[in-house]
Amino acid sequence: MKNSWQLRLPGFALAALLSFALSCGLAACERVAASTQPTVVRVIDASYAAPAINVNIDGALFAANLGQGTFTNYGTFTAKSGALITVGPVAGGAPLISTNNSLLPGQQHSILITDNGLAPATYNVTLLDDQRTSAATSHSAFRFINQGLKAGPVDIYMVPNGVTLANAVPVVTYLPAGSVTGYVNFTSQTVNMIITAAGTTTVKYTSPAIDLNGGEVRTVLLVDSQLATSPPVTAFIGSDVN
Repeated sequence: MKNSWQLRLPGFALAALLSFALSCGLAACERVAASTQPTVVRVIDASYAAPAINVNIDGALFAANLGQGTFTNYGTFTAKSGALITVGPVAGGAPLISTNNSLLPGQQHSILITDNGLAPATYNVTLLDDQRTSAATSHSAFRFINQGLKAGPVDIYMVPNGVTLANAVPVVTYLPAGSVTGYVNFTSQTVNMIITAAGTTTVKYTSPAIDLNGGEVRTVLLVDSQLATSPPVTAFIGSDVN
């Protein structure tokens, strides 16, 4: 028995050593994979005062000739802390704004460009964290950006087909200008998006019918109408998850 135990002991030790090395190796691989995940980025142009603009990320052109209401496609970048985002006129000249933002690994971001609606304008760049996964089965997820500086605070309804506004319940109440909601989830169906002045039934915008089948993730940008007073608000919708 003594000889048998002595023969087995190195085998057990070797097996334990190999198991430890393998687990450490897998953990190291996981850390390397996590650290090298890219980030996914797009631009939402919500500025009133900006001319046609280009957006550069770390000195490289990412999006060109953008105007208000534009949602660009997503692009993939190496994750980086302190990436330089520069917004400048297509015609050239000094940048409107340059900021440093962290593009996080494995994340999806929107670069939101806004201004204060004054002359001369002050521009802002805000990095939003976008939802990367589809909404739950038979549900849709919508996020709302209120850049209606003249319209002010609003309530937002997603009114099902055949339901009146009087019988509908808002999905967002009192959203001030300059604010962004989180994602709001609701049962998927055909709806009209209706925007009212906060706390009233005074309609500022009604969308065409929106057919939702489930899984959709969308961002809605609200801005003041610039060429008409009726409706006083215009909406642009971008897809976060196709």
